Amino acid sequence: MWTYLSEWLQFAVRWIHVITAMAWIGSSFYFIALDLGLRRRRELPEGVSGEAWQVHGGGFYNMQKYTVAPDAMPDELTWFKWESYSTWLSGAALLFLLYYVQADLFLIDPEVADLPVWGASLIGIAGLALGWVVYDALCKSPLKNNDTALLAVLFVYVVVSSFLFSQVFSGRGAMLHTGALIATIMTANVFLLIIPNQKIVVADLKAGKSPDPSLGKAAKQRSLHNNYLTLPVIFLMLSNHYPLAFATEWNWVIAGLVLLIGAIVRHFFNTMHATGEKLWWCWPVAGILFVVVITLSGAPGWREAAEAETAQREWRGDPQVALANSPHFEAAEAIVLSRCSMCHAREPLWPGMIHPPKNIALETSDDVVHYAALIERQAVRSHAMPPGNVSGLEPAERDVLARWLADGKAPGLGRGL
Repeated sequence: MWTYLSEWLQFAVRWIHVITAMAWIGSSFYFIALDLGLRRRRELPEGVSGEAWQVHGGGFYNMQKYTVAPDAMPDELTWFKWESYSTWLSGAALLFLLYYVQADLFLIDPEVADLPVWGASLIGIAGLALGWVVYDALCKSPLKNNDTALLAVLFVYVVVSSFLFSQVFSGRGAMLHTGALIATIMTANVFLLIIPNQKIVVADLKAGKSPDPSLGKAAKQRSLHNNYLTLPVIFLMLSNHYPLAFATEWNWVIAGLVLLIGAIVRHFFNTMHATGEKLWWCWPVAGILFVVVITLSGAPGWREAAEAETAQREWRGDPQVALANSPHFEAAEAIVLSRCSMCHAREPLWPGMIHPPKNIALETSDDVVHYAALIERQAVRSHAMPPGNVSGLEPAERDVLARWLADGKAPGLGRGL
């Protein structure tokens, strides 16, 4: 019973996480676009830095922004914070359920670091906490007066953090924790600085005092950081579903490139909202960087022997027939059945599993041929499977799989996912 409840609990928490993330990202994008789109007009109330007229849902809206705060507190004030808190809390719950409860499957890779479950979990939690402490210290250092220098240092800091995660966790765990680090920074910005600063401003207004402008300036800087981090954190959170993104020795470099891609894309939209100018160069640059990501994802890629065989062979006939008749098939089938079928069985033998992952069963010859493309992506082009190499798949065995797949001209074979 617990296994069924556990699966549904994970599904429910993931559902909540996605919904709250949509709400948070939506409000973040909206307010950055609104702030950058404000225009200074005549006859604005005192203290108003700009206004924007918008139309939506059949109605017109007039938005005005005060440089610091209005002279008196309005009767009703809407706070935008629960979207952030709910996203982080649901994400933390999902991280616990998937990566800490099942650390031996998804977080620990003995070939990287043979950690105990409790040790890996503590490293993950400590890494996230320390990540915020260092980030906050950098933002409060003299660098805070130079946005460009601060962002450059923060970029290096996140990339170094990603590299360190990759030295102790599986590729999947390292990418996910890099994303969780960024998400923790973003939510902590809201919880520990943006909202507290706004509360001080509100308290000063109620007390009849003039609010400190530096509070709003600091909050705006952190809000801008959150805006530029949004696209990369989404990529990193999705990466655990795509082995070519995480199951490579260069996953930490990919994380750094994704940070740049996200910043460039946001720069395009932020500039367009602020000035109306469209910096079209941003798109080809982002595209080139993504091509680099794709290239890096191929490491370690095909084994040299498989490439040599493929280069010497002309393709003839049906790929699945060729795979089934390959001289390497018997050896490849034995590897798959011995290294994969304890989980990928119609009745899995792995403790706590009710169904095979993604409902992929690898128990018969037909199964192995049918999912050749999936085997290629998960176990040859990347080392995503077995997760954490729990079944001890050897490099020589991956070479055998590569040779077998080469016999069917592996790219695009079968109907894998």
